Amino acid sequence: MNQYMKVAKELADDNLKTNVGGPFGACIVKDGKIIGRGSNHVLKNNDPTAHAEVMAIRDACKNINSYDLSGCELYTSCFPCPMCLSASIWANIKKIYYGNTSVDAENIGFRDDFIYDFIKNMKDNNETLELKCIDHDETIKTFNEFKNKEDKTIY
Repeated sequence: MNQYMKVAKELADDNLKTNVGGPFGACIVKDGKIIGRGSNHVLKNNDPTAHAEVMAIRDACKNINSYDLSGCELYTSCFPCPMCLSASIWANIKKIYYGNTSVDAENIGFRDDFIYDFIKNMKDNNETLELKCIDHDETIKTFNEFKNKEDKTIY
């Protein structure tokens, strides 16, 4: 077994004992060294964003003191949900290795598929989530100020 996937699996296995969240684990590797680890802590933290991949990203960023994980790889026990895929993209991770598939996750009760369907058909799906733009004329002012800032950082 791949040494990094083994770490991700062990983190997922630990969750079976602790019940802090679902059976998911992840680690982030840079230059052959693990710089971040995470397991699902949704239940313990009462935080629906505390997925293994997000927790590993948070840990890695803290450990290297950067929001940019360019050059890193993510090893995760299961195909990432849409949120975790997005977080990985935001973190500049370019390669993800996963063990279980999204179908495997669905088969044990996890419901990522409806989020993918929602994203694909956003304009037609107000039943899942209603999105409505309001007060754009006011909120755009802050964006315009940011656009004109000389000392801004784009990430």
